[in-house]
Amino acid sequence: MLLQEKTIVRNATLADLPTIVDIYNSTIPSRRVTGDTQPVTLDSRYAWFESHSPQDYPIWVAQRNRQVAGWFSFQPFYGRPAYQNTAEISIYVSPEHRRQGVGTALLDEAIAQGPMLKFKTLLGFVFAQNEPSLQILERFGFREWGFLPTVAEFDASSCDLVIMGRKL
Repeated sequence: MLLQEKTIVRNATLADLPTIVDIYNSTIPSRRVTGDTQPVTLDSRYAWFESHSPQDYPIWVAQRNRQVAGWFSFQPFYGRPAYQNTAEISIYVSPEHRRQGVGTALLDEAIAQGPMLKFKTLLGFVFAQNEPSLQILERFGFREWGFLPTVAEFDASSCDLVIMGRKL
């Protein structure tokens, strides 16, 4: 009998940052996940990493067999005090671990821990053609709260952006 690998979610450390960057960069060529068009550098992500803390806007990694399989982050939404209880979320899973429950483990943790971080609302910004991300968010009770047609341009094509929201 094969046992399902257990996914462990923990706070990210600076030692995880190279893997976080690699996982993020693995999504860029698809033009379905992020608005970046060129790989980001490790140096360019230090300030982003340092702007997060476990007490307010954590970055988590999901581990399987001691390997970082994905990561999750909360970001401030809109940067004004009235939105302090709303967080934008990001989830990225390494290519070899997609569709294996890593994103589910990270979203489970976000929904469980969100209220303790004083979040009442979570938002995800997802390209309309990124069906796997839209489906997992819907499975977790997120609903379409906004639609921005053709706001992103890649090469010769445009992409719609869907704003997915959920109250905690």
